[in-house]
Amino acid sequence: MRMSEFVIREAISADLKANQKEGVIREMVASLSLAGYFKDNMAEDVVKAILKRELLSSTGIGDGVAIPHAKHPSVDRLVGAVAVSPEGVPFDSVDNDPVFVLVMLISPQERPSEHLRALEGVSRCLKDKNFVRSLREATSQQQIWDLICNHDRSAS
Repeated sequence: MRMSEFVIREAISADLKANQKEGVIREMVASLSLAGYFKDNMAEDVVKAILKRELLSSTGIGDGVAIPHAKHPSVDRLVGAVAVSPEGVPFDSVDNDPVFVLVMLISPQERPSEHLRALEGVSRCLKDKNFVRSLREATSQQQIWDLICNHDRSAS
């Protein structure tokens, strides 16, 4: 599954302001909410679902990358946000290093296979160290979107 199929362009941030895990999750969910992707102002409930998922095990997969995610009834299709923290954020990652690149996924509860395919696709993309480095160096929403689209094209 290509990232450009579910990442919401308006929910891309090249300069996260939050400097702690919960704040980053809130900021990313807010970007999706502002773009109109949650039913009935459910943003706080989505934040709680992602934080609950983080209690199971951190989605900080190492090498400066995290993939916070949850299934939630407030979305009717898979949606994603991408954010870059220039300073890095402590995220309880498997390698205990700060996280600089985050890709958030929210999917409908009734589509678990789509959720898993998206997680696999994002994980594969974020194993590409050049792609991650380029995301970290990006300074605008447009640059990040272009990187995602170019990466999708080169992977097909």
